[in-house]
Amino acid sequence: MKNRITELLGVKYPIVQAPMGWIARAQLASAVSNAGGLGIIETSSGRLDEVREEVKKMRGLTDKPWGINVAQAFVRDPDIVSFVADQGVRFVTTSAGDPNRYCEALKGKGLTVFHVVPHLAAAVKAIEAGVDGLVVEGGEGGGFKNSRDVATMVLLPLVCSKTRLPVIAAGGITDGRSMAAAFCLGAEGVQMGTRMVSAAESPVHQNWKDMIVGARETDTVFLNRQGPGPALRALRTEKTSRFELEPPPNIMAEMANALALYFGGDMEAAIALCGQVAGRIDSVKPVAEIIGETVAEFEAVMSEMGAKYGRVGETA
Repeated sequence: MKNRITELLGVKYPIVQAPMGWIARAQLASAVSNAGGLGIIETSSGRLDEVREEVKKMRGLTDKPWGINVAQAFVRDPDIVSFVADQGVRFVTTSAGDPNRYCEALKGKGLTVFHVVPHLAAAVKAIEAGVDGLVVEGGEGGGFKNSRDVATMVLLPLVCSKTRLPVIAAGGITDGRSMAAAFCLGAEGVQMGTRMVSAAESPVHQNWKDMIVGARETDTVFLNRQGPGPALRALRTEKTSRFELEPPPNIMAEMANALALYFGGDMEAAIALCGQVAGRIDSVKPVAEIIGETVAEFEAVMSEMGAKYGRVGETA
């Protein structure tokens, strides 16, 4: 599979793993890269000393391309550009902030830069900042969101109609069929978050994976739409169901015990970020199997659509 995304990223398949805080580290990211996709190391945990150690681990776990995300709202290191450039990666995504802040400096270091956008205005701003491409993230995806969420089905073709830059689609992507839909809407790559949280190599506690596998399509909640602080989409638990009706005064304070949830398995200790696509995930699988099945199904669906509708419009 060859297109602009595979060429820019140097990967076999245009499938990117989302940069989830504490989760997107060497164990998961290396598995994604080794399977032909692109693993991403996170910085949204804000723990750059730990991230440095994860980078060292990556070098011993894979010789395939991988990248780093700079989550601007959570990174306070003024030397973050040098930090990223020194890790030997060729691809970086920026998110949760102004694309102008780091784009020029990162590109000056020879890096390919994509910015994550939740609506058209953000996409236009990123394009004007000089990014090499966009990650277009629909509101059904998990994690921190824009309070005025727009679904992938609307956002992706809208943004693609306004730019010739390569686009990676995020939000609602979990298999080959959803990947094919994203390509039909204009994307040349896809990013998976919730699907990778539930993967066998994901470092999160089995309780979280089990909740994703058991979730219905209605088992996420959209929290903190009115602020202050970021909005977010998460798994429905007793805590988040309560917050849906009675928002806490500080949503970020509710993440203080995140590690007890992430790795301790206490699903009420914090907020388990999760996308609506959990309702389509029915088992825990190794990353290589997820990516292999995704690519096979993508090719089958595209072939089926071509055979079924390829002659539409032809005259007898």
